[in-house]
Amino acid sequence: MATIISVASGKGGVGKSIVSGNLGLVLAKMGKRVVLVDLDVGGADLHILFGLLYPSTTLSDFLTRRIDTLEGVTHSISTQHGLRLIPGTGDTLATANMSYAKKKRLIRHLREMEADVLIVDVGAGTSYHALDFFLLADRHIAVATPDPTSVLDLYRFVKLAAIRRVLSHFLSRDPMNAALAERDFSSIEEILTVSGNTDEAGQEIARQALAAFHPLLLLNRTSSRSKVNTLQLQKLLRQYVGGELTLLGEIPEDPAVERSVRTYLPVVEAAPNSPAAHAFSHVGEILLQHITTEKTQEVA
Repeated sequence: MATIISVASGKGGVGKSIVSGNLGLVLAKMGKRVVLVDLDVGGADLHILFGLLYPSTTLSDFLTRRIDTLEGVTHSISTQHGLRLIPGTGDTLATANMSYAKKKRLIRHLREMEADVLIVDVGAGTSYHALDFFLLADRHIAVATPDPTSVLDLYRFVKLAAIRRVLSHFLSRDPMNAALAERDFSSIEEILTVSGNTDEAGQEIARQALAAFHPLLLLNRTSSRSKVNTLQLQKLLRQYVGGELTLLGEIPEDPAVERSVRTYLPVVEAAPNSPAAHAFSHVGEILLQHITTEKTQEVA
């Protein structure tokens, strides 16, 4: 079974797709069978990073059942053995208004794909689609830049993802379903209070759901002039969300990244000796360690 890694952000423009594409290529170069999945509903552009400008099939063909399997909309990347891509849908009503049944079918088929690693590029923002696609993974990467608005949006995104995660543990339970399903929660504390008042076991279930939520933070476009106080951010999330945020790594500001986009290649391929390429390779090694550790624990 593939390890699923989701990549998301609280706002657009932070380089999320560049992160997804480069990490996918790094892991493929390490010998892993990798499938990149563009689930950025309405803003799919991951295929452009690999020069696949006009894909013959996309995720839309699967969602509309013109093609029955995800394998049928998967494209091999000719420049790298073991790397494949499922192009996103673009801005269509069929995906912008994706039904719950279609979303569940998509998630089920993703989990059944033959690969070592699936990297899911999730759309920015806090829509239910974005949160659910982010949470379907085994490992969750949240991308931010040092820009203060990006960090604030990251905090909001992780908080709402944690709320969504907790609620998903209750929506099939009775009486918690009636108590929680129709409410609009703004904090974890509200959920803990309501669940504790409704069901003696509810609060403990919520706490266990949070305790198992460990998103990874990847800072993009960092420089000596722009730094993020990650310790303070981790403290805030621990205090107000209840989850642990781990710093996965930093990708430095590097003009080689912009140049690589213009050549339709990830920077680790277009400029392998650049600072950004070295940083992506290092992050990929750390990510592979996380995956290997999890697989070892599953076997044990």
